[in-house]
Amino acid sequence: MSASGTATGQVEHMLRQVTPGRYDAYEALLRALATPSSGQVWMLLWHGQAGSPDAQYGNMEVEGHGYAPCVTSAQELSASGWNRSYEVVDGLDVARTLYPDHYGLWLNPHAPGGGVGIPWLDLRRIATGLERQPAGPLRLSEPGIETPQFYALLTQNAHRTPAVRSLRRAWVQPALGAPYLAIGLDVYDTSPPAVDSVRAMMQQSIGAVPDGLPVSTVAMSDEYDPVAMWLRANARPFYDREAHATAPVQAPTAGGYGYPGVY
Repeated sequence: MSASGTATGQVEHMLRQVTPGRYDAYEALLRALATPSSGQVWMLLWHGQAGSPDAQYGNMEVEGHGYAPCVTSAQELSASGWNRSYEVVDGLDVARTLYPDHYGLWLNPHAPGGGVGIPWLDLRRIATGLERQPAGPLRLSEPGIETPQFYALLTQNAHRTPAVRSLRRAWVQPALGAPYLAIGLDVYDTSPPAVDSVRAMMQQSIGAVPDGLPVSTVAMSDEYDPVAMWLRANARPFYDREAHATAPVQAPTAGGYGYPGVY
């Protein structure tokens, strides 16, 4: 069996395991697609020929979201009845091509039940590394865990870190894996020294996190990150350098926490 034939069997096997609520099977499908040279798909071309400058993937819309259709083997291509050109490519390369335009990938739309769609956010996970991003769909909310010492120390350290504009927070519950506290970092400067200073700020603050509480950070400038998108739309900063600079100075209250009152 050829390498592509072996890969085809792997992708199609994982695809058959995916059913509503089986996020573990869906993650296995993403891993199969993300594996170079073994996660190939047959992209359906609406215009042009494979490798030509005018080649253009087909597109379909499902519930208001765009997807590029593909099939998972030569056999599925024949079964689909597609009579235009196609292009056999790695799922990793397709993911890198589609997600910046907010397009997903739809596997075997001709199959009974309509196939399986991979939303663009999951293509981004494939393109950038599945382990680097939480498995969706995500449940996002305001944090319910009280960690006043951590927030107090973090805001103090943020005020001493000129690169930081503001900080936001969210409680993230992935489809798979443990929930965690996400800190959204809005910065003025993304130069290497500035990034190092922000990293040092987090390292200096993380010691105040209660035992067993996972904490992660997300760049607010990342227009593709679902946590950053939620934070921009739903969370007010708990530290805002510019708002703090214009606020009247108040005497600190006993036992209070938040912005530092003395510099």
